[in-house]
Order: sequence, then C-alpha cells, then structure tokens
Amino acid sequence: MTLLSISGLAIALFLFALTPGPGVFATISKALSSGFKNTVPFIKGILLGDLILFLLAIYGLATIAETFNALFLLIRYLGSGYLIWLGIKFFRSPPRNVDTVTITKSRRSSFLGGLSLTLGNPKVIIFYISFLPTFIRLDTLSTLDVVVVSSVATLVLGSVMLFYAYTASWARELFKSTNAQKKMNRAAGTAMIGTGALLLSKS
Repeated sequence: MTLLSISGLAIALFLFALTPGPGVFATISKALSSGFKNTVPFIKGILLGDLILFLLAIYGLATIAETFNALFLLIRYLGSGYLIWLGIKFFRSPPRNVDTVTITKSRRSSFLGGLSLTLGNPKVIIFYISFLPTFIRLDTLSTLDVVVVSSVATLVLGSVMLFYAYTASWARELFKSTNAQKKMNRAAGTAMIGTGALLLSKS
C-alpha cells in the first residue's frame, strides 16, 4: 500500500464517520443522557464492529453477508431492539445523579449495544462492500497492510465518535437543572428510539 492510498482511505473514512447515521445518532443520544465517560464502552463496541466488518471484507464480505443473511438480520434486530429499549429507558428516567454501580454493570451491555448496532447497520456493510475496494486492493493486502489499515480506521472512526460524544456531553453539562435534565433525557430517548426504528425499517 502507498501513502496516497492510505491517506485517501483515511479521508473517506473520516467523511463516512462524520455523516449522520445510526451510529452517530446513537452515540450523541447516549452521551446526552449518560455523559462522555459512560459512552466510551458504546463507542468501543462500534469500533470493534467496524474492525470485524473490515476483516470480513478482505475475505469477501458480500459472499459472507449473502451466506449468513439470517445472522446479519438477527444482529440488526438485536441492535435495533437495544436502542429502542434504551431510548424508552432514558425517556422515562427522572433527573438524577448516575449511580456508579449501575454504570459499572451497564458497561458490558453498552459495549454489546454498540457492537450489534454496527454489525447490523446496512450503511456500514454497504461501505465495506462497495467503497472500500475502490481505495485499496483487498486481495493483495499483506499482514502489515491489514494492521496499518485497521489502525488508521480505528483512529479515524474513534476520533470522530469521541468528538461527537464529548460535544454532546459538554452540552449536557450546560443544563443541570431538573427541568433541563428531564427534557434532555426525553430528547435523547426519542432520538435513540428513532434511530432504532430507522435501523429496523432497513431490515
């Protein structure tokens, strides 16, 4: 791989991540309702999902997606269901300080939610099937190339998602009154339910 192809891929990934989609909306909603720190596990799940799809793309994601169509569909349903459930939970939750024990216990489910969201997101799958091969020759990648591209993808996508999460969390800190928190929870819950429904409608 050349530096030019890596740079082109990095720019494409940056624009792809920056474009509003289920992952972005879910990240923003979670940061608005739970804060930056509690959104990090969710973002880690998203990044792992992207990494898995990238590795699958190298070995023929289109064929794998067709062969295991039912599995991808199930993952999409699980991701959509998780977002809708989380949205309802946030919508109905009263303004309060987040309990540390609850946060610790929810990290795993948050991580799995981000993972299932990415693996079941048609936008991400289409990107890796259609656009990724235009930047790099997937059939000629060496082990070093895979490591480099995986690192670049993780860095770019992670930076964009963390930026969205931090910005949303910063906005959340500006509204600490009970009434403002209640409205924030409802807005975040509605956005998350809508994201889950959108993802479900693409099944």
